[in-house]
Amino acid sequence: MAINRREFLLSSAMAAATAVVARRAGARPAETSPTAVTTADGIRWDKAPCRFCGTGCHVRVGVRDGRVVAIQGERLAEVNKGLLCVKGYHVGGILYGRDRLTQPLLRRNGNLEPISWESAIDIIARRIMEKPESFAIYGSGQWTIPEGYAAQKFIKGGLSNNHIEPNARLCMASAVTGFLSTYGVDEPAGCYDDLDNADVVIMWGNNPAEMHPVLFSRIIDRVARGEKVMLIDIGTRRTRTTEFCDEYLQFRPQTDLAIANGIAHLLIKNDTWDKEFVSKYCNFRTDNDPLDLFGRPCSFEEYKKLLEPYTPEHVEKLSGVPAEKIRMLADLFGRRDLRITSLWCMGMNQHTRGTAINRLVHGIHLLSGHFGRPGDAPTSLTGQPSACGTAREVGTLAHLLPGGRLVAKEAHRRDAERIWNLPEGRINPRPGYHTVLLWNKFCTPTAEGGDISTVWVQVTNPGQSLPDLHRLFQSKKGLEDKFLIVSEVYPTATTEIADLILPAAMWVEKNGIFGNSERRTQQWFKMVNPPGDARDDAWMTIAVARRLFELGHPGMRDKDGNFIFTVRDENGREVPIWEWEHYYDVNVDRALYEEYRQFSRLKHKDLAPYDELVKARGLRWPVVQHEDGTWHETPFRFSEFSDPYVKKGAGIQFYHSVTKDDRALIWFCAYEPPPEQPDADFPLWLCTGRVLEHWHTGTMTMRVPQLRNAMPNAYVEMNLADAAALGLKNGDIAVVESRRGRIELPVWLDGRGKPPPGSVFVPFFDERLLINEVTLGETCPISKEPDYKKCAVRVYPKGRPPARQPAIGDRPADRI
Repeated sequence: MAINRREFLLSSAMAAATAVVARRAGARPAETSPTAVTTADGIRWDKAPCRFCGTGCHVRVGVRDGRVVAIQGERLAEVNKGLLCVKGYHVGGILYGRDRLTQPLLRRNGNLEPISWESAIDIIARRIMEKPESFAIYGSGQWTIPEGYAAQKFIKGGLSNNHIEPNARLCMASAVTGFLSTYGVDEPAGCYDDLDNADVVIMWGNNPAEMHPVLFSRIIDRVARGEKVMLIDIGTRRTRTTEFCDEYLQFRPQTDLAIANGIAHLLIKNDTWDKEFVSKYCNFRTDNDPLDLFGRPCSFEEYKKLLEPYTPEHVEKLSGVPAEKIRMLADLFGRRDLRITSLWCMGMNQHTRGTAINRLVHGIHLLSGHFGRPGDAPTSLTGQPSACGTAREVGTLAHLLPGGRLVAKEAHRRDAERIWNLPEGRINPRPGYHTVLLWNKFCTPTAEGGDISTVWVQVTNPGQSLPDLHRLFQSKKGLEDKFLIVSEVYPTATTEIADLILPAAMWVEKNGIFGNSERRTQQWFKMVNPPGDARDDAWMTIAVARRLFELGHPGMRDKDGNFIFTVRDENGREVPIWEWEHYYDVNVDRALYEEYRQFSRLKHKDLAPYDELVKARGLRWPVVQHEDGTWHETPFRFSEFSDPYVKKGAGIQFYHSVTKDDRALIWFCAYEPPPEQPDADFPLWLCTGRVLEHWHTGTMTMRVPQLRNAMPNAYVEMNLADAAALGLKNGDIAVVESRRGRIELPVWLDGRGKPPPGSVFVPFFDERLLINEVTLGETCPISKEPDYKKCAVRVYPKGRPPARQPAIGDRPADRI
């Protein structure tokens, strides 16, 4: 493990900068950036958060002659301290793929034909006017905060139907419900500083060496300096993260629930739980039947009794993890001289009991008192640059309003109507459809109950990222009354069946604000122009709203009769921001963000003023103004030493607690088997995920030659013994088949990851090899997040389907 942080990152990266070619000359930003500098070679450098994952690394973007020509890590940024991963070093290249979309396209008689922006905006507006209750917007954690806020206000404050969802429902919804049901409010209490202070770091089913390499490098750097940091990987396959860990605990899919309960069982049995912490700060909780978000109260004695079956030996039988390793975990949590940080991402979230496992890991930290000190934290990591800032904080989910408010709560609706200056009753109290249900409704014939007729997709690629693609996306084909609008930068699996395509600006081709995994809000200015006639997503939303205003839709007016997106200049004159030529006459981002910032105080998520973000490399909320007028961020929530909202002398205060007594909830949730398990016909587990070089569906990274050449296609990663039993060798083409679909993939043996017997892994970045035609559409009953991490498949050589799959692997279904 004697490798330092910089060496670790450089071993993952193929280059330290990128030089790219742009199509148009420079942008005229609405205001001058105070952080920009021009060097002697004529390159103008300015700050921006990276466009990829939720880590929130800052980069220095070098622009010359209207094009991005270089990228550096931002040394002034606390997140990454000048370092980037391989994708970050090449982020400038995502702007310049040869197949950028540059003009609106309408499908007529099966063919895409260019049309004007005026026509495109009018088509959308008239579709909405015809059936506003059947219109939906589907966005993502890649929306900037102003973009997501504009979409949120448009559909909930204007159209009153609440059918808006981000793709974050597919990746972070279980983390949200876990936080809400434990603390009464969403998002982590700790921050990345925990990685610099933890004595033990536990990875619960995630692979940060590849998925969050800059964060993982902070830990590796400490080890290289001689610090003692124990790393534990709890996973279903060996990964690059495993190589750096002191312990690897391989468990059968879904049995992380049993492992967590086993740790809690031993903490109580061994009398090593933190009685003082629990007595001061916690209550106990368990599930209702049927399952719901907040469950029912239970006593400590009931909690203890519910845990009794989860002995180390029983957990070993369920999970395959040796009993002594369960004891080892419990012994670590039972020690007060250690500081323990748990990290997780999709492994715990994309889970049919995702809410439950999130609750249980929080509960272990609370029960053991490993909470509230630097290095003691349960921390969920996000995969998208603004999954927290836009999806969760702006509340672009079907049941939310900005700032943690709920559409179902009258007081929250009235508050939103006040801020938006809307007539009382404008906001619909009925939540819209969650992601899986929304797409199911869209792909169902209208006569059979498919009451979503028009979907507008922005900054995401559901044609590749949804589970069970045949049912939830491809079934749209042939439904003549269904209309799909897609705002995109490149052709994708989603644009393939789109009826209207809108060319979008990307990253530094527009102003923006993101919110990362540690509650850090990050701002940047537009630096270059987008190619051709591509335009900002926020402008598109506002332009459609204005066209509806002109057509007489009453929802596009506030209670004074003004346009709901009215923006005025410094002289009080309305600026026609719906006209593209005037959109950058003012800083629309500033106007939208400052309006949205009013929502942030209810749940003590106070956001910094826009001007403070301009000066900083991100600020962690709550950001509170001191008596001297300065603004201060909050690294650690709920802890008196850091959080200004904790009462003096309280120590720890969960001030939004479910039980209204400033106490967090320690949950018991029973283990239950997954809805689909391997059997005689489909004897293998399938897990899906990402790879180092590519991000999500590869729409951007596959356009960067260095990244595409390093990882040109998807593959099926197999266990050596399983492959041999099936007659498969490295590079052979295999069929991966489930009850829902099948794809053909090259086999990769003994590669980066090593699945155990009875398990295969396939990444989902390759639009030519859609593994989500195979995956399961089952969801967590509380979060409604799908399970991409486990379903039953069979694998066989192409052209040689077996009459019956041979008995291979260690089938968990036989033992549970």
